[in-house]
Amino acid sequence: MPSVELKTNVRVADPKAFSLEFSKFAAETLGKPESYISVHYNYSELLTFNGSFDPAVIVSVISLDNINPKANEEYSRKFFAFFKEKLGVPDDRGYM
Repeated sequence: MPSVELKTNVRVADPKAFSLEFSKFAAETLGKPESYISVHYNYSELLTFNGSFDPAVIVSVISLDNINPKANEEYSRKFFAFFKEKLGVPDDRGYM
């Protein structure tokens, strides 16, 4: 059962709607049924990255059977594209 935790200093207007959209995205990206997915959107204005409070994300993904170096590159690319589109976070403002 995949679990995805997003820590960010970007506040979304509707956290519930964003979390549902993020859940669907995570399921599609990880290739798992959404019924198996757990996501947590964790906002904190105090999150810093590279010495600033500019928009940033820290993401943790736990998933059995499909985490490996090659897959991780693809997941990272897709997740950061999602964060750029939905949160306005540049590719170089976070870790996964």
